[in-house]
Amino acid sequence: MLSRSEHIRELLKLYFIMGSVNCRLSPADTLLQAVNGGITLFQFREKGPGALSGAAAVDLARQLQGICRQRGIPFIVNDDIGLAEMLDADGVHVGQEDEPAAAIRRRLGADKIVGVSAHTLEEAQQAVSDGADYLGVGPVYPTSSKEDARAVQGTQVIEQLRRSGLSIPIVGIGGITADNVTPVIRAGADGISVISAVAQAPEITGAARHLLHKVITSGRT
Repeated sequence: MLSRSEHIRELLKLYFIMGSVNCRLSPADTLLQAVNGGITLFQFREKGPGALSGAAAVDLARQLQGICRQRGIPFIVNDDIGLAEMLDADGVHVGQEDEPAAAIRRRLGADKIVGVSAHTLEEAQQAVSDGADYLGVGPVYPTSSKEDARAVQGTQVIEQLRRSGLSIPIVGIGGITADNVTPVIRAGADGISVISAVAQAPEITGAARHLLHKVITSGRT
């Protein structure tokens, strides 16, 4: 049986992040096709111009959570700890401006997945100290999916975290496509998180399948 950290590493292989504003098709159809393509984890992120709010956002979250439950994909909520509590989501992903992982863990319970965005070694070490299950590190490449994205870092921060001895599961984020997956994995990431590379793909299932294949075959140097 896999340890908790080994299980998280498996879940991070192809981490799909999406809300209604990111989709070419309906969110439900987008998620269904992505699941058919082999995504391993899903994060509901309803942000940006035109994003749903209030009851409409909750209804969409419930719909997408239902798809995830039917297909055995853990359902993570971005930032909104209250929504994660309401839905009994499988976990939450937070940024540096949100509650620390330790406080979130007390609210949600020990079995929930808590991910934290980290941009520096110091932020990563603090998140580990606070009990985060995984780190989202980036943006690795330029991205248009997040208006609040920080400066592009390349793979250097992932490499630095691994050189420092941090063994926590890491997922790379930001501008990742099938053409640039390999350096991210070889830098030390356990997987990739994507928005546009799946949600905007002309053929979503095929795009997800190809990305997962690239992650699995990239290996580490």
